Amino acid sequence: MPMSGDLLRLADAVLLPGFVGRTPPDWIRRRLGEGLAGVVLFSRNIADPAQVARLTAALRAENPAVLVGTDEESGEVTRLEVSTGSSRPGGYALGVVDDVGLTEALARDLGGELASAGITIDFAPSADVNSNPDNPVIGLRAFGADPALVARHTRAFVRGLQSAGVAACAKHFPGHGDTIVDSHHGVPVVADAGIEEALFPFREAIKEGVRSIMTGHLLVPSYDAELPATLSPKVLTGLLREELGFQGMIITDGIEMAAVSGAYGIGGASARAIAAGADAICVGGERADEATAVEVRDAIAAAVTEGLLPEERLADAARRVRELAAWTTSSGSPVPEDGYIGLAAARRAVRVTRRSTASVLPLTGAAHVVELAPEMNLAIDKGTPWGVGEPLGRLLPGTAVTRLVAGETTGARLERLIGEAAQRPLVIVVRDAHRYDWQGEALRHLLSARPDAVVVEMGLPARSDLGAVHIATYGSARVCGQAAAEVLTGTL
Repeated sequence: MPMSGDLLRLADAVLLPGFVGRTPPDWIRRRLGEGLAGVVLFSRNIADPAQVARLTAALRAENPAVLVGTDEESGEVTRLEVSTGSSRPGGYALGVVDDVGLTEALARDLGGELASAGITIDFAPSADVNSNPDNPVIGLRAFGADPALVARHTRAFVRGLQSAGVAACAKHFPGHGDTIVDSHHGVPVVADAGIEEALFPFREAIKEGVRSIMTGHLLVPSYDAELPATLSPKVLTGLLREELGFQGMIITDGIEMAAVSGAYGIGGASARAIAAGADAICVGGERADEATAVEVRDAIAAAVTEGLLPEERLADAARRVRELAAWTTSSGSPVPEDGYIGLAAARRAVRVTRRSTASVLPLTGAAHVVELAPEMNLAIDKGTPWGVGEPLGRLLPGTAVTRLVAGETTGARLERLIGEAAQRPLVIVVRDAHRYDWQGEALRHLLSARPDAVVVEMGLPARSDLGAVHIATYGSARVCGQAAAEVLTGTL
């Protein structure tokens, strides 16, 4: 059956694709003029805030009601500051400080920056309860492992962000924290025993008036043993809409992720997500071309003509997208730039464990910094700078920095490093050392020769009994590295 222009436009009204480049390509401009709901910006689209403001102004010239979204969680997952590292720590550091006023103020500051750049919806905060320390994709993106703590900081982040006129988007519903599979690659399963704890922060976010919720590509057997949440009417309609009472916009996580597209293809997964209760489709992290956007639009429209997706459900989804767009154009107030709150938060999050009576700190001479760099998950841009060596070098000129990845920490290589650092203080920087055997082995090798070394953990610290001094930053954002350098030199 041929698809009408009206039906294709209705399908476009629930779609937020990505694109390549720092200016809108012709196909995005054309589709926005024809009713495309909006776009998602990734780091490939961003040079600096001024450039983003020009880009979003060009988008808005084609469609004044365009939704412009991005993943700006602060901390490890940053888009606006991908080239420099974030000037704000992530959720876990904020949870460690546990000052909801600070979390709200930081989110408001972030919202002001996003609003100035023309971004109207931020896919943050992570409302996941990171109850599994081996979680490969959430970790420090969460506020913590305690549901009540996560809930109060989720509410604070939502308040702060939305006070600046930027829609918050709590994710990854119904909770990605207690999983050991990355949904970019497979289907995580949420254990029945922990589902109520996982849901608690989302219940609280809804009470706070969060404008959007992002689905997680998660299998939740206690609600649906067959379909992941993004594709499940039982989860999206039965649980989120009817039981929890959420009336805002439901948007999918990246629909091209294997957990949902693997079985149905991108188009098929998109149509099934709308039928299940989602209102907007996020696509384009990995496939950011016009052909993909056309494939998704046509699959949604075809699902209507084939009777798989009621047109009334598609129209209701488009209505919720329009309502959110209208809210973003009429809400919030200007936020004066702070420029300090992120570093202040990072400093407050640092925890120091001294295990030696020797006067290891402060460092007074040029050090040798060894940074053990694991491969990060796809949510974290591989080009985002991190570490302690660079900020420490500014405070202690002459500091040497060696960064090693898996496969490079051979015994011979580590012995050479021990020799090179023989006359210097040694600082060993790790990220989630408990999850990577090669980091643990390298740490043991280095510490056996240099028990006076300082260990800086910039991931989730499973233990603090490593090194003469152990410093936990609870994040690898630029400001977390700066705070660690200040502790090392005694300036903090």
